[in-house]
Amino acid sequence: MEDYLRSTDIINWDNPAVLKLAQELKADTPLETAQRCFEWVRDEVRHSMDYKMNPVTCSASEVLTARTGFCYAKSHLLAALLRANGIPTGFCYQRLTADDDGLTFCLHGFNSIYLPEFGWYRIDARGNKTNVNTQFIPPVEKLAYQPSIQGEKDFPDVWADPMPEVVTALRSYETYDALVEHLPDRA
Repeated sequence: MEDYLRSTDIINWDNPAVLKLAQELKADTPLETAQRCFEWVRDEVRHSMDYKMNPVTCSASEVLTARTGFCYAKSHLLAALLRANGIPTGFCYQRLTADDDGLTFCLHGFNSIYLPEFGWYRIDARGNKTNVNTQFIPPVEKLAYQPSIQGEKDFPDVWADPMPEVVTALRSYETYDALVEHLPDRA
């Protein structure tokens, strides 16, 4: 479980601002803390594509400073806040269609946390909007999307670190519209 608690250059929970927020969100129990961190990231950090916001962020501290990020970046901040509070947190991905014709695909990123009462539990702080309603209601998962057409899928693993292609994409483009044209994918 140590890999799911460590600070890294992307999940930099040892950054003073990230650590301060993590301490402010800490509650009496790990379950309450997890819910508070989840809801804060979901509701207080705007999804870059939904709001057409720059810059493209990657590390937890960048997301916190800019208060914007794609789903991947939001999952990096959420992981940092949870890990700082001693809650093992990893990364999960889905492959989803990126267009209406189902010819182009991209990854969608979210988190899985380890809760002693439930085991690994997937949460998606992507941000709510019309037709997207993510919630924290363990043991029930309320993710933003469910794979439903040929070519879409859930990746079953819980990664300790973000997928390399996600980090590369977030580090390669400075504006949300440039990244939208080059969203990461994995078959």
